[in-house]
Amino acid sequence: MLGFFQSVADAFRYFWNQILSMNFSDVLDIIIVSVLVFYVYGFVRQRRAGKLALGILAVLLAAWISNVAGMGALHYILEKLFDVGIIALIVIFQPELRSALEKMGGNFRNLNRITETRESDAERMTEEICQAAEDLSRGRTGALIVLERTTRLGDEIKTGVEVDAAVNSFLIKNIFFDKAPLHDGAMIIRNGRIHSCGCFLPLTGNPDLPKEFGTRHRAGLGISEISDAFVIIVSEETGDISVAKNGEIDKGISAKVLRHRLANELGLNRSKKNRRKGGRRRETERTSE
Repeated sequence: MLGFFQSVADAFRYFWNQILSMNFSDVLDIIIVSVLVFYVYGFVRQRRAGKLALGILAVLLAAWISNVAGMGALHYILEKLFDVGIIALIVIFQPELRSALEKMGGNFRNLNRITETRESDAERMTEEICQAAEDLSRGRTGALIVLERTTRLGDEIKTGVEVDAAVNSFLIKNIFFDKAPLHDGAMIIRNGRIHSCGCFLPLTGNPDLPKEFGTRHRAGLGISEISDAFVIIVSEETGDISVAKNGEIDKGISAKVLRHRLANELGLNRSKKNRRKGGRRRETERTSE
């Protein structure tokens, strides 16, 4: 027992000496690592890998305690476990790693694909989608609309039927009419056009979802977990409108909120804000003259 306390004291003494010898680059290194850990925690927390990550942290803690306490046999077993642990982690966390890397790559683009359309087209598309969602909600007709952003959804598009049509509220309502052959699948909008319909999406594995969430909501949430798509879901049972993004879902939003969220995704709110700022600047310049 005395040896254990001595080891703990040596460890604290070592850490204190390291703190005293730190320079600016060491502090910057710690800040960067802390930010990375924070974002990794936020990414994993809402996903099925969250509980798995807690288990891995418990194993790491056990390895450190076994080393400090001089538990040779336990530390040897855990050390050998970590020799193959990296490969196991890559296999286990493959969906989460793929999603994180795809979103990281998307962040290097100045504009996402759905904002490549002109502002007038984006405004028209916003109105058409919101009008269709409002009408579908009023008639309690289920719908699942996916707006592709920087992450390409080629695998999901292949499962559906290519349409390649302009975004139109009447067309959207006809496709999701409960007697239509493509009403059960998802509609994917790419580059401001309805690209494919009747598409099958991966279901979320989140065990904490409310029981009332059916396949349509689970599919919408699932595609938002593995991509940066913006998803609109209309419930067939209640008529509620929901949106999913980055693995999170907002249930029962109003048509007004949907219009604001969609305009945000298409960059319309940002454009209007910039125009207002530009107008105020020109007005100030004229006043000063």
